Amino acid sequence: MRILITGAAGMVGRKLIARLIKDGTLNGKPITSIDAVDVVAAEWPASTISFHAQVGDLAVPAFVDGLAGLKPDVVFHLAGIVSGEAEANFDLGYRVNLDGTRMLFEAIRRAKLSPRIVFTSSIAVFGAPFPAVIPDDFHLTPLTSYGTQKMMSEALLADYTRKGIFDGIGIRLPTICVRPGKPNKAASGFFSNIIREPLAGLEAVLPVPRDVVHTFASPRAAVGFLLHAAGIDGAQVGPRRNLTMPGVGVSVQDQLDALRRVAGDRPLSLIKEVPDETIWSIVKGWPTRFETRRSNALGFEAEKNFDAIIRAHIEDELGGKLQH
Repeated sequence: MRILITGAAGMVGRKLIARLIKDGTLNGKPITSIDAVDVVAAEWPASTISFHAQVGDLAVPAFVDGLAGLKPDVVFHLAGIVSGEAEANFDLGYRVNLDGTRMLFEAIRRAKLSPRIVFTSSIAVFGAPFPAVIPDDFHLTPLTSYGTQKMMSEALLADYTRKGIFDGIGIRLPTICVRPGKPNKAASGFFSNIIREPLAGLEAVLPVPRDVVHTFASPRAAVGFLLHAAGIDGAQVGPRRNLTMPGVGVSVQDQLDALRRVAGDRPLSLIKEVPDETIWSIVKGWPTRFETRRSNALGFEAEKNFDAIIRAHIEDELGGKLQH
């Protein structure tokens, strides 16, 4: 089985690659090759599986034609720029998040392939006003450029699947938390920052009110979503090819309470509340909790509480031990 991963140098892409190398199989079949693609060069783990890395722009037809020529059996399409950057740079957001997606889909069509494509969408496809819990059939009315780009890509995925060009599954990821590494430009980044930095003994800024409610899943769960989506029976999914993933819906205050339960009082003293109107203007238009009956019935799983998300971060990123 040959696997192609776009956006491979990102956090989720790296973790997916590490898991694929560790498992050595996907959908019960041996992995013969992994092709990792991003706009930046990266260092990759050693692998007994044939591994190839390329640097290039998905919005360039000649480049994506070359990727299609690799004849992948499964494509994990993770490439994209994050919400805050897409909102700040209108042209770049559409070039990367929409044009790159369509060019990839078109290259697969030209190559007459029929792979399983797993596309990472976002809960940003939904827009306020919201019910307390958003059902699976809630209408898509994004209030950001990023959400609009993801919504349009979802429609392309469904249409190309309907036409039999490939077999696509779109997974709307909740906010991934706790993200390892350094803060990025995502408007949602503070949700991770207020956990990650204090656990490392560093200060963090909380730019929104504590009563803000949001839905989360860990990086570990995100990789699980991708792997499950790669093997799920398309007939069971049906024509509605984009699924909202399960997650833990909690308030910022709930996050902080969980941090105290897991790590004690000291990390809480490192969080400074500094309101940011730009971030708040984006976040207040985001959905809160989700029903996710379809994804639950199809076997997708996430953590059951935010304590488990923090513990997953400590296990996976801190060697299972709190910093002192």
